[in-house]
Amino acid sequence: MYDSILLATDGTVASADATAHAIDLAAEQDATLHVLYVLDEDVYTAYSGDEYVDGAEGPEHGLEEQAAEALDAVEADADAADVPVVRAVERGDPSNAIVDYADEHDVDLLVLGTRHRPDEYRALLGSVTDRVLRLTTRPATVVKTEVDG
Repeated sequence: MYDSILLATDGTVASADATAHAIDLAAEQDATLHVLYVLDEDVYTAYSGDEYVDGAEGPEHGLEEQAAEALDAVEADADAADVPVVRAVERGDPSNAIVDYADEHDVDLLVLGTRHRPDEYRALLGSVTDRVLRLTTRPATVVKTEVDG
């Protein structure tokens, strides 16, 4: 049913259950797992960089390291399940980048994680997952993670 599955991850605990679900589903379906980490342009362009001597040590570099670590972790788990992985790092608005990647690579299913947040938080800020669901025309699975604290 699925030949390619896209897991959008940010490496946080909210992505952990989605990662496990995406890997299990890809193994079951004999599908390729695309793993996408989006560097949120709003985050790394918000800093002037004055406190950094070398531009490679700025906020974007730190986010690139986080992306590599998150992708390494997913790839290790996928390799253990004998699931082929395509890694990707994109820059820009996360929700738009996820939808664009899914369309460009014609993925069959998006797997997104979300964590429980208070209604007030969602009303004010929403979430990347909420926005992706509004933007995409592709099938999507949302995996909720209950996070203490």
